[in-house]
Amino acid sequence: MNVIWRTLLVMWRARRRLRREGRCAPADVGRVRATTLPTDIDVLRHMNNGRYLSLFDLGRWDLLVRTGMADAMKRNDWYAVVSAETVTFRKSLQLWQRFDIESRLLGHDDKAIYLEHRAVVDGEIYAKAIIRARMLKRSGGTLSHQELFAAVGRPEGLPDVEAWVHEWATASALPSTRAVALSVWE
Repeated sequence: MNVIWRTLLVMWRARRRLRREGRCAPADVGRVRATTLPTDIDVLRHMNNGRYLSLFDLGRWDLLVRTGMADAMKRNDWYAVVSAETVTFRKSLQLWQRFDIESRLLGHDDKAIYLEHRAVVDGEIYAKAIIRARMLKRSGGTLSHQELFAAVGRPEGLPDVEAWVHEWATASALPSTRAVALSVWE
């Protein structure tokens, strides 16, 4: 619930933009304007590191709505889950500081969709996150890209995922939920 009102506002604005401007292309960079609020601050008086990932969700919601994916997901009872994310920090966001959340699709492979999010102030990157998300069906199972593209069309201009993103995904992966993953510290 920590960012529910912001999420609802972003979704409402994205729907207005979708009606006014039409769908955005999958490779477009989405931008959501945000302000660092008192609820985002930690004891060091800057944005809490965990809050960045919560706020980057706003960028994903904006893209989902404006690309038409949110409607297809609702219609087909699909949903997305983040399976891996890595965030890198450069500068701190201070209380009441305005910034843009920039988001874009990096591409996909046979199992996941990859996105990049940035916290940007006056054109300068303060933080960046790489996200790996899986599409699932509420009825159970993973949504194939063939099913996804059949519902929304295969968009033109989908970028190829760079090799380092695949390497990151492999290096950060945990065993399947069907396999045992014991917590053993060596």
